[in-house]
This record gives sequence, C-alpha cells and structure tokens, in this order.
Amino acid sequence: MPALSALAPRPSVLRLSALVLGALLAVAPASAAPNASYPLPPASSRHEAQVQQARAFAQKVLKDFKLPGLSVAVAHRGQVIWSEGFGYADLEQGIPVTPLTRFRVGSVSKVLTAAAVARLVEEGRLNLDAPIQKYVPAFPVKPWPITTRQLTGHLAGIRHYLDRDEAIFQESRHFSSLTQALGLFQDDALLSEPGTAYAYSSYGFNLVGAVVEGAAHEEFLRYMQRAVFEPLGMRHTSADHPHQLIPHRTRFYANGPEGSHQHAAHVDNSYKWPGGGFLSTAEDLVVFGSAHLQPGFLRKETLALLFTSQKLKSGKETGVGLGWRIGVSAQGRRILHHRGAIEGGRAMLMLFPDSQLVVALLGNTYADFAEEQAAQLGELFMTAPR
Repeated sequence: MPALSALAPRPSVLRLSALVLGALLAVAPASAAPNASYPLPPASSRHEAQVQQARAFAQKVLKDFKLPGLSVAVAHRGQVIWSEGFGYADLEQGIPVTPLTRFRVGSVSKVLTAAAVARLVEEGRLNLDAPIQKYVPAFPVKPWPITTRQLTGHLAGIRHYLDRDEAIFQESRHFSSLTQALGLFQDDALLSEPGTAYAYSSYGFNLVGAVVEGAAHEEFLRYMQRAVFEPLGMRHTSADHPHQLIPHRTRFYANGPEGSHQHAAHVDNSYKWPGGGFLSTAEDLVVFGSAHLQPGFLRKETLALLFTSQKLKSGKETGVGLGWRIGVSAQGRRILHHRGAIEGGRAMLMLFPDSQLVVALLGNTYADFAEEQAAQLGELFMTAPR
C-alpha cells in the first residue's frame, strides 16, 4: 500500500487547527517573523541536524533573492519531515509565512494538470493520441492533427505568450470557462508541424485543461478537486480566484528599487487555470510529488508514461514527459521537476526518485531561485539519519 494513499492520515503536522495557529500569530510581534512558526512532525527529531542546516539555507535564499516570504517543505518516503515558513505573507500587517500560507505556483500547475490527464488515461476515458477535437470539438482544425500527448510535451506547435497579450492581462479580464479562454490563441497559426519542434506553451496547457473537461464530462476545476486534490489530501490547493476570500492566501509582491517591495499588479489567472493558475502550499506540493514516486495514486505504467521523455519526429528526446521535466542535478542525481514564475510568485517542485525525496520552495514575489536551489536543499537530506 502506498505511503500516501487516499485512506492514509496526513502527518500530524497538518493537525494544528487554523484557530490555534491564528491565536499564535496574533500574539507574535509584528516586527519579526519566527524562525519556526509551525510544529514539525514527530519524525523530524531524527532529522534535526539536517533541518537546522536547511533552515539556515532557507534564510539565505530569503535574503539573497530579496523575498518577502518563503515556504519550504521536504518529504521522504511519503512522509513530510520538514515544513516551515520564513519571512512575511503580509508585510504591512506583519503576518509571517507559515506552512498554511498559500502561494501562486505558476507553471507548477502544469504537473497538477498532468495528474488529471493520467487519471483519465487510467480510467480509459482519454486517448493521448486521438485528435483533440474528440474532446474539444469547438477547437479549430489545423493543417495537422494535434494530440494531447503532444500538448503535454510542448510539441503541438501552440504558441506561448506574445507582447500583444499584455493588454489583455493588464485588463485582469475574467474568463468564465476554459473554452472561452481558448479564444486568446485558438485562431492563431501553429508555430510548426506538431511533433517536429519543442516550443514551451502555457496556452497549450489551457487546451490540455479543455481536453480534461471533455474527457471527464466535468468542469476542469471540479475534476481537479475530485480526482487529484481530494484523494491526496491536498486541502490547501485551489484555483487563485481573485474575488474569493481564500484563507491563508499570501499577498503578492514585486521587487522595488534598492531592495524594497511593492504590491504586484492585480491579475486574474482565470485565463490559465491548467497552465499556471493554482494556489498551493509547499507541504501540499511535496505530498503531491511523493504520490508520484511509487504506485498507488497512479499505476506503475502510468508513472512511467509521465516520466518518459517524449521525442521529436526526428527521434531526438526533449527531456519532457507528460508535463514533467526530466533531468540530472548538478550533483549527478536523477530529478523530476517543474518551476513556476508568475506575477507575485515563484515556485519549485523537485523529486529525487532514487532517494524517494521531494522538496518544494514557494515565494511571494517573482524571483530567480530555481532548480539549483531545490537541488541544494535536497542534498542536505540525502544522508539518512541514524
């Protein structure tokens, strides 16, 4: 049985009620966020030396990248062994980041969406190699057929953002459905014949979300909740609805002059739920990642499908499976990963399959921490404590 089955209880780290946490924060001095704002799970005592090193590392990331706030979590063999917040979720009110703080995860949303694709494939409701019009009949037919497999590997020739899109983003226009948001790009010509070139595309993942809707016969966000988030106990992951009251959502910042911060521009991410529109916590993300390290949530053959590099028609491997990037860290370890960069947010999720380790870092401003920092954090936990 997998360590993170739908029936398994979450670690005790999750059992602190929001009420108690709120009381703790209410009496915390506004001038300084605590170094340890959350109780660690019982197993963490075995990792105390590693946690101390990792805490210093996180503080350095916070300082070096001028982050208002940072949340970090590590899981090993399906168990969260460290989860902690640093800095501030709200600079004006002096509210510190805790592991309950929800951040924008940007393009890490793509691997969340890939899990929905995987579930539908397992259920026999989605054929990765069928033309997408089977599931999204309103999408215009192009000179060549496009498949869901190609979309998830950025091989479909769908464009990414262009300068002309900025006006729409600045309007913070709300899209009532994924199919409505497809209108932003669906009539544009393909960049290339599908399968012949790699071209990263968040719009392509919008189309993946529409495929999920068509295959599931269920609205995308509802299917994500029912088929992905609820089975994994990801209770703090949701769409970043700009007008809803969402508990523990951080404020979003942009870097100002001379190391200062200012509020990030208002955005409405309804145009890209599948490719970049989710909120989550570092802890939820390592739970999600851990569920991809062994069969249980998904079958063995499905995991292999997610983590096998796709190829161009020329035979060249792209280093991308179904949404996931596949590579080797600077330390020579096999990694499965994705980053997210978004207005008011930065995210990194990295899996070390050979060590059964998962790390996540989330920040509340756009910053340049990336795979290098995630790999360095992972290295601190590679030696098993005695």
